[in-house]
Amino acid sequence: MEKEIPKGSTREDIKARKKIIGDFYARWNAENPQKRVFNASLNDYIYVKFHSLNETRGHASGTYESTKAVLNLSKILKKAVLVEEKPKKKEDNNQRLFSKILVMRYRHVKLTVGYQVSKGHYVQYCITVPSVRMHKK
Repeated sequence: MEKEIPKGSTREDIKARKKIIGDFYARWNAENPQKRVFNASLNDYIYVKFHSLNETRGHASGTYESTKAVLNLSKILKKAVLVEEKPKKKEDNNQRLFSKILVMRYRHVKLTVGYQVSKGHYVQYCITVPSVRMHKK
């Protein structure tokens, strides 16, 4: 049984969500020794590597919704659809291994994928649920 995901925004809640995400990735990697899932939109595999855990744990732990989304990793990797391709952020050291960044969507979830030219791999970079804020003036 999964541990309940804290919904708050305290430092303790975020720390607990980071642990939940880290534990989930450890189990996922053990259950998926090839560390990849085929994605029809890309007609290729999306790999899960160290940057996947590192970046996702840092960003997705910020909210309950994003943490909950990570727990559906295989489904998201399989069903996400490409919506945008963009150059990597040159100033972002975490993106240095990638030649381009792909933004993909599965329902309300944003999946960011990097393309690693040296290996010819699409790599899961981050999973988040963008907050929807309506601003009225």
